[in-house]
Amino acid sequence: MTLPNRLGITDDVELAHEEERISKLAALSLYRDGTLDGLEPGTFETLRQIHVALFGSIYGFAGQVRTADLVKGSCRFVSTLYLGSALDAIKAMPQDTFDHIVEKYVEMNVAHPFREGNGRSGRIWLDHMLRHELGLTVDWGRVGREDYLLAMERSPVRDVEIKALLREALSDQLDSFVLLARGVDASYAYEGYAAYRAEDLAREDLACGD
Repeated sequence: MTLPNRLGITDDVELAHEEERISKLAALSLYRDGTLDGLEPGTFETLRQIHVALFGSIYGFAGQVRTADLVKGSCRFVSTLYLGSALDAIKAMPQDTFDHIVEKYVEMNVAHPFREGNGRSGRIWLDHMLRHELGLTVDWGRVGREDYLLAMERSPVRDVEIKALLREALSDQLDSFVLLARGVDASYAYEGYAAYRAEDLAREDLACGD
């Protein structure tokens, strides 16, 4: 069944394409218009606002903590009975080093607080922490899909793999639009969204505004 949405779309493929197009543009805007600069890194409220920015025009549940338990493949995420306390514990985690930041990211992924869109919003949340605390960003284009997904699946019990993957992909090119667009595309490809290139969408959006 197609997810209830604000676009009135009842076809899964059409909805996936529109979700990708709209939310990729929103992801780029978060960086380019300075929205992220005004948010506190590492908080659930910031993650919630990122989620709303990406999906608020598409889904009514954007930014709302899920009310049903969630299982994806072999991954069972935190039960709704304990989700509130899990988010409180994550809030208290340190984020002053690379290792601490990735550990916090792993725990938020285990929490998976939203019905959908946790991965894409979570990677922006992680990147926001890295930029603010360390002056670095992840070049997601250098992180292979299968390697990333396998490392994240193992991360709750063994986070050394995801730390190594992300450490190898760190960059200090915070203002590179090419790196940003490539990163958005890679992040979406992890979830199976690859119908549009972020750079092309940005170019078309700019042309429409002229």
